[in-house]
This record gives sequence, C-alpha cells and structure tokens, in this order.
Amino acid sequence: MPIVITISGSHGTGKSTYAKLLADHFSLRHISAGQLFREIAEAKGLSLEALTEVASKDPEIDRLIDARTKEEAEKGNVVIDGQLAGWMAGDKADLKIYLTAPERTRVKRIAERDAVTFKEAEGQTLARERMEKERFERYYGMNLEDISIYDLVVDTALLPMEDTAKTLKAIVQDLVERS
Repeated sequence: MPIVITISGSHGTGKSTYAKLLADHFSLRHISAGQLFREIAEAKGLSLEALTEVASKDPEIDRLIDARTKEEAEKGNVVIDGQLAGWMAGDKADLKIYLTAPERTRVKRIAERDAVTFKEAEGQTLARERMEKERFERYYGMNLEDISIYDLVVDTALLPMEDTAKTLKAIVQDLVERS
C-alpha cells in the first residue's frame, strides 16, 4: 500500500532534514515545498523574502507549489515537507507530522544553514513568517497556528537530532507494519 507522510512546521524546525532522513530510510520519494519555493526564487533572481513579498500579491506561486504537493501525495510512496504539506495532502496523508522548536533555536539553525548572522536570520525569518501567516490566512482561510490537523507534534529541540530521528523512524515503521 502506498504511504504518504507529510512534515510541516515553521522555518528552522528541521522539516527537510527529517523528511530526507525518513524518505531515505524507508525508500520513499522526498518532495520539499520549501525547495520548490527556493528554486522559483532563484529562477526569478529574487531572495526568499522578495519572493515571499511577490507571493503575497500573486497567488499563482503558491498555487503552483500546492498543486505539486497534491499531485505528489496522489502518487503515494512519498515524504512531503512544507509549511502547508499536511493541509495540501489532506486525507491522502497516512501520517501528518508537525515539527516545532523555540524561536531562538530555529533562528540559530537558519543562520548556520544560510551562513548569515543571527540578527540577519532573525529579521529575515520573522518578516517572512509574518507575511506567510497573513498570506495563507488570506488565500486559504487557514491559521498556521492551528495544529489540530496533525497526528504527531514533535519539538525538535527537545532531544539530539539522532534521538528525534530514531523516534520518528520507530513511529513510521509501526505505521508501515500496520498498513
């Protein structure tokens, strides 16, 4: 039976990291909405913040990413990560995971990943999140703070990465065996 796992959460919670890990471990495909967004930004010669601003006025960017997310969920045997992955996959998802972490931890991770200062990462991340929250509410009527659609909520700052990964693998393994 095809399996669909979504991993959502704020920026810097480890969505792509854990999605890749689970996809590799269970021989599933991996699709990243964030990576699609980055590719669009690069193709347009824009920063993530600039594309976020463009997307707040042009719903086509989100529609493109959302359509791809839905299409990949339809195909099955995939781990999809993205802020709206759980919402877009809907009832096609067998397991919807929401990752969280304290703001300071998230910003520190982003600063390290993007090789920028903590202050730069903080300003960019918080501005981007404010714009996205408003945009998703306006376009979809959804509140990103409503995590009631998720089957599992994990604080990725609670344990070392290896332990969090081990826990997620065990949960997915159990799901696979019950399918």
